[in-house]
Amino acid sequence: MTTSRGGDGQSSVEVGTFIKTPSAHIVEILAVAGLDFAVLDAEHAPFDFGTLDAMLIAGKAAGLPLFVRVPDFQPSTLLRSLDLGAAGVLVPHVDTPEDARNVVARCRYKAGVRGYSGGSRSSGYGEKGMLAAVADAESVQIMCQIESIEAVDNTRAIAATQGVDGIFVGRADLALSMGLADSQHPDVLKATERAIAAGVSQGKRIGVVASSLEERKRYSDLGATWFLHGSDQSLLKQAARALVRA
Repeated sequence: MTTSRGGDGQSSVEVGTFIKTPSAHIVEILAVAGLDFAVLDAEHAPFDFGTLDAMLIAGKAAGLPLFVRVPDFQPSTLLRSLDLGAAGVLVPHVDTPEDARNVVARCRYKAGVRGYSGGSRSSGYGEKGMLAAVADAESVQIMCQIESIEAVDNTRAIAATQGVDGIFVGRADLALSMGLADSQHPDVLKATERAIAAGVSQGKRIGVVASSLEERKRYSDLGATWFLHGSDQSLLKQAARALVRA
């Protein structure tokens, strides 16, 4: 999946949400709603690889690009997520350029260490052939999460790492790394803006969580184009509360 360009040459906004409920029906419903992408949250939600498999089948059938937010960036975790056919990975706690280089190497065959299987979904169950499958792996999207002060300080170098497609600022953990329990604290917002500017300077995709349309506009003006609005859980809760209030 690549970010499209508008007529003014600027990157167009892509809108998605986290999926935390292990049900393929959720994928189908969100695809019908017209989202650009969604992220299966295997870091904080109860997804095993069997469930991810079913969810990614649903995404492929429904035409909804699905990323996997992996719980770690161990080689086996990245390998299995990508072999199942994820459009990309959202990788937490990438704090240094070395972390970023390791992530890229574990996601790529060329100049990397990803193990190859011709029998996986990503390789078309053997129909693509090795040459085509290896080439296709170069288009897998790698988004590195910036969620510590160390990562903010290293954002420019992380974003500049060859093979990294973008950075995603995780403000909750960033706040905790600063000794705060408020992702909207002015110091957290300043650090977020600093990370965004560093990513923009390298021409990479910039992602953030947007809690409102106003917040999305604010970060879009700073150069962010990849927005996650809550999750399937929060969207359901908001709709239910609206009914109760009505």
